[in-house]
Amino acid sequence: MEILSEIGDPNVAVVYIGKTSKGNIVEFVESVPTSNPAEKWVLIVSSLNGCPVGCKMCDAGFFYKGKLGLDELLEQIEYPIEKRWGGKPKTRRFKVQFARMGEPSFNMAVIEALRHLGEHYENFYPSISTIAPIGTDKFFDALLELKKELFKDKFQLQFSIHSTNPEQRDKIIPVRKWEFEKIAEYGKAFYDEGGKKITLNFALARENEADARIIAEHFPKEYFLIKITPLNPTVSVMKNSLTNDIDLETGLPIKHKEFVENLRKLGYNIIISVGDTRENLIGSNCGQYILRFLKERPELKEAYTFLKTSNFNIIP
Repeated sequence: MEILSEIGDPNVAVVYIGKTSKGNIVEFVESVPTSNPAEKWVLIVSSLNGCPVGCKMCDAGFFYKGKLGLDELLEQIEYPIEKRWGGKPKTRRFKVQFARMGEPSFNMAVIEALRHLGEHYENFYPSISTIAPIGTDKFFDALLELKKELFKDKFQLQFSIHSTNPEQRDKIIPVRKWEFEKIAEYGKAFYDEGGKKITLNFALARENEADARIIAEHFPKEYFLIKITPLNPTVSVMKNSLTNDIDLETGLPIKHKEFVENLRKLGYNIIISVGDTRENLIGSNCGQYILRFLKERPELKEAYTFLKTSNFNIIP
């Protein structure tokens, strides 16, 4: 891995832009969500070179050049490990999220990478964030088997939902994907008693429809929890005229307050995840993608400001 640029604050998050051994340009992130890397240390890696999906809030879908190989996946993990730790990560929870660039279920090498990490790091906690596209059953079958074999009680599986209206969901995530019934069926099979519940994620825009009754109709609270995140300030959010519905100071929804209240009444576990807002300025948050910002140079006052103030060598 040849590192072309490093942007950020090592006490918060760093975005790496690198050229893999096969010549692909990728972004990956090192994050310290608790401000104490000895407690929890997170890497967020790319599964593809670009992404063919093009979700309405995500900047990583403006091009697609193919899948990354196993070596390219591991290079994104080995570089920050060596840089910070000089060996195995000395942290209680070493978490790797396949969520930076590209839908992971399009790449079977992700399964191989998860196995490698699980066999080499006792403190490894895997995380997959997916839209569950049609035609990826082979990936999810293999993921289920691997989870049962190596990660019974510490696998974080997240389905990106964003809207409970099927037509609107199709516009936000413009590819064919599993219906709620199939997500629910798979989630029940994936869940282990005493392990992590399956996450349904809503990056809440005020324009999105969110109905607690539809969630209750399809997703039993015994197996699923609801995670609500802000709509991060991306080029795509600006171009698609989307409005974040989470107050970053209070951590509470504005338009969708009733949605959250009704979910709580129904007994769902709810996580409202705002995180460190400095990550927006770095460009390390979900949906952000520095190379698109560098290409288009839009006026985004609440994002990517480290590119203007840091001394890192930014590729053109």
